[in-house]
Amino acid sequence: MASSQCCDNPPALNPAAGAGKVVDSLGGLKAYVAGPEDSKAAVVLVADVFGFEAPNLRKIADKVALSGFFVVVPDFFHGDPYVPENAERPIPEWLKLHTPEKGFEDAKPVIAALKEKGVSAIGAAGYCWGAKVVVELAKVHEIQAAVLLHPSFVSVDDIKEVKCPISVLGAEIDKMSPPELVKQFEQVLSANSGVGHFVKIFPGVSHGWSVRYSHDDAAAVKSAEEALADMIDWFNKNLK
Repeated sequence: MASSQCCDNPPALNPAAGAGKVVDSLGGLKAYVAGPEDSKAAVVLVADVFGFEAPNLRKIADKVALSGFFVVVPDFFHGDPYVPENAERPIPEWLKLHTPEKGFEDAKPVIAALKEKGVSAIGAAGYCWGAKVVVELAKVHEIQAAVLLHPSFVSVDDIKEVKCPISVLGAEIDKMSPPELVKQFEQVLSANSGVGHFVKIFPGVSHGWSVRYSHDDAAAVKSAEEALADMIDWFNKNLK
């Protein structure tokens, strides 16, 4: 079950955020896109429960795009992100309508559309809810590199089935994926010599730190920027 940490520090959603643009349909989903459209390497960012209009997430997309990637942030919730103020639909009820498994199915046409554009290498990074979507893609050769940031709903068995290079960035203070679980992920990956991996636990930060940080908190910004640098480094190594 999702803990309250999944919903801490909700962003103020802004449909106009970011230096990129919103397209009406990429693989059947509305999406925020940034970066060179003719790039042969693309990165799909899969949001947490607050969806693709989160300003920090779009800033991350813009920064990944500066490394030469065509970056896509699909609206996997079809205009219906989780709204903490809606007391009639708590997170367990919202999750019934928006399962990561459905997100995985919705992601496949997005990846197919990127390939049709001429993209030859595709990476995906997922935050919280999105990490489960990404690990499902990583099990079935849909992507060439994966990054999980403070994952939710990801199990050791999921990690055992990963087929592409994967980076797991965890938080020291995390009920969804505590450090003990992230260390188990690392043990599994270390035993699987065929899959490259990078695992890191960030000290002093909580679940959600890499995307739901306050710009007024210098330490939080520094940790989030470090996670972003690690993610870009992973994609540079594995997609180019």
